[in-house]
Amino acid sequence: MFHLQRIASLDLPELAPYRTLKLAHEHRERGFFVAEGDKVVHRLLASGLEVVSVLLPEHRLAEYEPALLARRENVLVFSATEKRILEDLVGFELFQGVLAVAKVPIEPKLTALFEKTKSWRLFVAADGLTNAENVGVLARNCLAFGAQALIVSETTASPYLRRAVRNSMGTIFQLPIIESKKIASHLAELKRLGVRCIAAHAHTDQSLLDEADFRRDCCVVFGSEGSGVSPAVLAACDEAVAIPMPPEVDSLNVASAAAVFLYEANRQRKLK
Repeated sequence: MFHLQRIASLDLPELAPYRTLKLAHEHRERGFFVAEGDKVVHRLLASGLEVVSVLLPEHRLAEYEPALLARRENVLVFSATEKRILEDLVGFELFQGVLAVAKVPIEPKLTALFEKTKSWRLFVAADGLTNAENVGVLARNCLAFGAQALIVSETTASPYLRRAVRNSMGTIFQLPIIESKKIASHLAELKRLGVRCIAAHAHTDQSLLDEADFRRDCCVVFGSEGSGVSPAVLAACDEAVAIPMPPEVDSLNVASAAAVFLYEANRQRKLK
């Protein structure tokens, strides 16, 4: 169900999340996030997450009405006759003109996620990824290749930042996310559960991707494109693995590297 309110004033308290889109970190601290774009908002409305409000041009309401009526909570829908009014509110040009605010879900327990899956388990961890767009694409890769969860370090951009949500194409609404204060501790917990932790490392002589064994439960750890996995997190891993590349190529974008690693992990699993 939903309650429609046409925007008469941009100063309404309920519009604060849309007025402060540049304060995404503050949004996360307050327990909510902003979704942007048609496909992402549609996927949010189809998810089990709690939706607080939707912002859209009045002529788009009929398109969203079925999904809004299907919601259990009462979603506050703000509409305006002109997209310009919405752009004045958010402070930038809107390509599709649709945004939504939702609550960040309760964080799952790592052991519960492990026990939930009885077959091969695949976890992904991110250490020091400060680019929110890369985190969003990484989340998309995680869901595409069947990861049980994405664990992000405190030095990694939150997957619930607006740019991360947008680049994930809404996949974070289905992917369990753990925002870790001490990612090395979470890796140690996985190792106690029998999960092998493998660091993706552009410059290692330990082993190459085609030599690594992903057939048992594993967690693949990705670091920043600049400095890679931090020394402390690298020390917490069982092995460092590199993608074989010609010497003139320094490294891959982290999202591309993740797709290669996770594809190889799935390929080996099917051969098991």
